[in-house]
Amino acid sequence: MSSVALTTLGCKVNQCESAFLEEKLSAAGFLLCSFAEKADLYCINTCAVTSRAAMQSRQLIRRAVRQNPKARVVVMGCYPQIAAEEIATIPGITHILGTTEKLSLLDYLGPPEKNVPPCIHIKDARKAPEPTPLVVSSFAHRTRAFLKIQDGCDAFCSYCVVPYARGRSRSISLQSILEQVQRFLDHNYQEIVLTGIHLGHWGLDLKPRQGLVDLLRAIFHQSPPARFRLSSLEPGEITPELLELMATTPELCPHLHIPLQSGDSSVLSRMNRHYHPNSYRELVVGATHRIPDLAVGVDVLVGFPGETDECFQNTYRLIESLPVAYLHIFPFSPRPTTPAATMKEQVAPALIRQRCQFLRELDQKKRLTFMQRFLGKIRPVLVENRRDQASGMHCGFSDNYLPVLVQANSGSENRVLMARLDRLEETKLVAIPI
Repeated sequence: MSSVALTTLGCKVNQCESAFLEEKLSAAGFLLCSFAEKADLYCINTCAVTSRAAMQSRQLIRRAVRQNPKARVVVMGCYPQIAAEEIATIPGITHILGTTEKLSLLDYLGPPEKNVPPCIHIKDARKAPEPTPLVVSSFAHRTRAFLKIQDGCDAFCSYCVVPYARGRSRSISLQSILEQVQRFLDHNYQEIVLTGIHLGHWGLDLKPRQGLVDLLRAIFHQSPPARFRLSSLEPGEITPELLELMATTPELCPHLHIPLQSGDSSVLSRMNRHYHPNSYRELVVGATHRIPDLAVGVDVLVGFPGETDECFQNTYRLIESLPVAYLHIFPFSPRPTTPAATMKEQVAPALIRQRCQFLRELDQKKRLTFMQRFLGKIRPVLVENRRDQASGMHCGFSDNYLPVLVQANSGSENRVLMARLDRLEETKLVAIPI
């Protein structure tokens, strides 16, 4: 039996696709093993959103080749889609697959041929066909299931390579999604995360045209014994209808991840993002007023070309004033084919690092403030199948995305328990089941 090691970088959509491929490989007779082990086949499911992700992909490629120079090494996904020729110069690679082709991985696996150029199979992402529903039964070592409902993006933010790597926005059909939801429920998943490259555009290309609220209502009509979480949504896609559904549906977790990127209107305009900092403020304040326990996560892109000290301060002050739960902070890195890569007034890397540090310190304050709000409160907590190394307690997440340590008995894994958020131990929230 041939062994295969598959590793994944990047977003939840990549995680969904890797889970699909692992099941396909296993069904084809491959023995799944750790990427740290010697394998006959290595698969690197890459990310291209940042230069760091591309660098990590190259490191993993070289690591695979070192571990077994005779193995087949497949590099697939977003990074090859935009930089196949660059990747092909790395010795030891046997196959390079694009974002669409990787889902047919088994069709491309030929015998390993060393000292010859790798087999490259990449088509134009903008001409990609309708997305294939991913039939997945389980996620190895994960308590939560990720369900891909959409692929591609039509936004073309000036810094973002994703539309070039993933193609146009395409939706999975409602029926396919409902079937996958049931499949996860049949395998006893207690939380399902709906994810996509541009999640809020689900259904806009379907006939008849549909929207995310339509999908959620169809899911809840089945009365599933599980909770559902949404991944990232753009500011303009969070409607009063969606907020009302979240406020009145216990199965829909009170958690929104809303990218900001910049709190300066001039920077947002150059980013080709179509909202104003004031409208973002109104959205977050209004959402947290309607749903008081709501966790709001924020993406921030630091050091976009032309970001002056004043621009950065506008971003900092906006976030500081808002009731947000956490930040995801990304330093700007120029990506090939994007307009921002050639813009003037590129910000010095040292200044970007300094600004990122300021925001990381703000992030820690926001996280601590949000956790302190819920001390003594009772929340539903999903107990995960992993433990904290220092305390030995189970790890878990509340419905509003509070990471907690749970003083729970063995056998509590993959169960939603009502728990009192008892105390903070340094930066960790400890929950006691009731």
